[in-house]
Amino acid sequence: MAILPIVLFPEKILQQKCDKVTSFDKKLAKLLNNMYETMVEADGVGLAAPQVGVKKQVAVVEIEEGSGAIELINPEVLELEGEQTGVEGCLSFPSLYGEVIRPYRVKVRAQDRKGSYFEIEAEDFLARALLHEIDHLQGVLFTSKVSRYISEEELERYGEE
Repeated sequence: MAILPIVLFPEKILQQKCDKVTSFDKKLAKLLNNMYETMVEADGVGLAAPQVGVKKQVAVVEIEEGSGAIELINPEVLELEGEQTGVEGCLSFPSLYGEVIRPYRVKVRAQDRKGSYFEIEAEDFLARALLHEIDHLQGVLFTSKVSRYISEEELERYGEE
């Protein structure tokens, strides 16, 4: 496995809609494995393929180390419910954080690395992480949804609450 370079804003690929995955092969498995390693190395909770320069609908999410990565290929949001406000950051925007309003609950349909369909329902922080990564696949950046930017000092206080 390899640590991939993370694409930083303002690279154009970050604002482009990604192509659907049609080939579920060893190349895709390698991409998923490398994306997971890259996300862990960068201390992230999610990573989308355009963030490593690949314009495909592929993302990985793991909000708690060791809980097992959720691999999303060609994800689509089926249901949204409620509302939550929370702080988000992004590996493509180092040291930038902001409050973002997102749904509290989400239901997503996606494919796994073998092409099989599955559905996942999530609430709270996991819902936030899934939606953040799915946005990336549509070329939507969290900065377009920030209601208020947060300084690193404020971020440290958030963690204490």
